[in-house]
Amino acid sequence: MDKKVVAIAVIAIIGIVPIVFAQETASPESNAIALDTVWMLLAAFLVFFMQAGFAMVEAGFTRAKSAGNIIMKNLVDFSVGTLAYWAIGFGIMFGAGTAYFGASDFFLSGADPWQYAFWMFQVVFAATAATIVSGAVAERTKFSAYIAFSFVITAFIYPVVGHWIWGGGWLSNMVDFAGSTVVHSVGGWSALAGAIIVGPRLGKYLKGKPKAIKGHNLPMAALGVFILWFGWFGFNAGSTTSGTDLSIAVIAVTTNLAAAAGAMSALFVSWIKYGKSDIGMSLNGALAGLVSITAGCASVSPGSAILVGAIGGAIVVFSVEMFEKAFKIDDPVGAISVHGVCGSWGTLAVGLFAIDGGLFNGSGIDLLMTQALGVISVFAWTFLVSLILFKAIDIVIGLRVSKEEELRGLDICEHRAEAYADFPISASNN
Repeated sequence: MDKKVVAIAVIAIIGIVPIVFAQETASPESNAIALDTVWMLLAAFLVFFMQAGFAMVEAGFTRAKSAGNIIMKNLVDFSVGTLAYWAIGFGIMFGAGTAYFGASDFFLSGADPWQYAFWMFQVVFAATAATIVSGAVAERTKFSAYIAFSFVITAFIYPVVGHWIWGGGWLSNMVDFAGSTVVHSVGGWSALAGAIIVGPRLGKYLKGKPKAIKGHNLPMAALGVFILWFGWFGFNAGSTTSGTDLSIAVIAVTTNLAAAAGAMSALFVSWIKYGKSDIGMSLNGALAGLVSITAGCASVSPGSAILVGAIGGAIVVFSVEMFEKAFKIDDPVGAISVHGVCGSWGTLAVGLFAIDGGLFNGSGIDLLMTQALGVISVFAWTFLVSLILFKAIDIVIGLRVSKEEELRGLDICEHRAEAYADFPISASNN
């Protein structure tokens, strides 16, 4: 026999054997697990990228003299939050325990690969709840105080709520598919507590009337919103935790429609109210739509998603104005309104628009009442515990920088650095 023919036959056999072996050892179940693991990790990486989006939004909507401090806070809340959630939070959220509190006994030691992927997906959610707070207390909060709060919210405040709703706790009948309440309202109501305790920025209120303190970089804020919009497809569709669940396509569509409707709604409402379409409100409108649809993205129709997002976009315009003017609460980026208020609206909207169980689809008010109970309970827990925690931090560490440090900017005073070293930054209220 020709040597070339023999050589070709041997090479073919060598190449075929591993393929045959793989086909014999692989199973539909193992393939599904592999696909689920890859999908969940990919979604986790998308949600992690949202940290960059939050950093850009917050930095763009605030002043240049504290931009470096804002970047540091977004770095540290993810870093500290990762460690706190690994050591304590994940066990409280998903460990065996009571209907109100899980047992903190899980450190990923010896866990199967899917469990590691699940933890990775959950930790980026925990960090999202923490980083929401950063914007509401920007430009006047001590860096050390913020580190302390970031640890506690990811180790305790957020995981308790997560256990109630996602960990088999007493609110497990509530529908919050990707976290309008679990993630966004927790972040928003914690932000409200922090903003109350730390107080408004210097020069924000003159004789009781709010003064506009303009952000230094709207293009940066816009980039942040687009990054968040992109990452939200991982946030919502990834919450299936399954790459074989084809509802991810529906979820992606409802998510996108709600964001677009929120942006357009805020644009037109601000146009009517102020005579011009407001850039900041329009950007926050897109985020409001995204937050609003997060609870019901898997349970409402595309048409309902547009309504949910549009109402969220309108709500955020009035809510930002209410907190600023009526309550005298200084929230530089609108985090309380976008995440707290619209997160609550989105959760309630499930009880109205859900295809199965929604009031407007002829199913009565049972689901709506369940959703309302969850919204109220999470607000009470998160706001009260955060209020106590911020006050304790204020007493022990000190929550706010001095007047001189705030005027000069937190970049210099907290980090001995400048975000824009080649440009003179005025040490004033502007």
